[in-house]
Amino acid sequence: MDFVFLGTGAGVPAKSRNVSSIAFQLLEERGAVWLFDCGEATQHQILKTPVKPRRIEKIFITHLHGDHIFGLPGLLGSRSFQGGTEELTVYGPKGIKEFITVSLQISGTHLMYPLNIIEIEGGVVFNDGQFTVTALPLEHGMSCFGYRIVEADRPGSLMVVKLKKEGIPPGPLYRRLKNGETVKLEDGRIINGRDYIEEPQKGRIITILGDTRKCENAVKLGQDADYLIHEATLAMDEEEMAHSHYHSTTAQAADIAVKAKAKHLILTHISSRYLGDETARLQAEAAAIFPKSVVAEDLMRIKIPLYSEK
Repeated sequence: MDFVFLGTGAGVPAKSRNVSSIAFQLLEERGAVWLFDCGEATQHQILKTPVKPRRIEKIFITHLHGDHIFGLPGLLGSRSFQGGTEELTVYGPKGIKEFITVSLQISGTHLMYPLNIIEIEGGVVFNDGQFTVTALPLEHGMSCFGYRIVEADRPGSLMVVKLKKEGIPPGPLYRRLKNGETVKLEDGRIINGRDYIEEPQKGRIITILGDTRKCENAVKLGQDADYLIHEATLAMDEEEMAHSHYHSTTAQAADIAVKAKAKHLILTHISSRYLGDETARLQAEAAAIFPKSVVAEDLMRIKIPLYSEK
């Protein structure tokens, strides 16, 4: 599980930052990639990364501003040209279906895979027992959502060291014990597999927010998140401008992370006015409030470890 930041800028492309898109890679968990937003030139950014368009299984759109959706028609078409045949589902606010359908029809783009488009209103938008995705509305100039991804707890590991100490050698028996079965050993002992399984491993929680003012739903979505991705369009001294344009500052994003008791904060959707060393200033502003803050850069990759790896 990892993030690949394909675009971290706000509004328009800049030399150092493309517009919004995040690849959430679930290669080990389900052999798939989930994309969050798809701004202009997202597919160009993908070419610079290990991300494979044919593995994109789901695309979650936060809102319909152009810097979050103008890359969709091209990416959907390219996925087909590049051998993608598996079904793809796009989730987004009302209007996303018309945007995609009209774009593909007018351009004569024919997809070689099934495309589902689901217009959301909030609540649980996906649940397959392994992952649950919940959406809640944020405070922006148009309908905009944030997404909370919760991974189901993983079964506990088999206590191999304990088994070996008790004279139970590795073999097919271990699989039965891992399944929690009660088994009889050759020496007559009867053991219960549940006594040799560690506590379940807690699933990870990831929160990815769209454009927003500081709001309560951001806290709800980010509650206890391992990683909270929050926009920080402007520096902390531009709070009035941020509010008038329905955006957040570095300090406001950090305050949300504190209130949500998140473990890590990643700032994105950075205005093009902040160049070079000014990025360090943005990070310092957030870190003064929430120490584990990072400003995302285009093509940055962040691995999300299991709890046991921390």
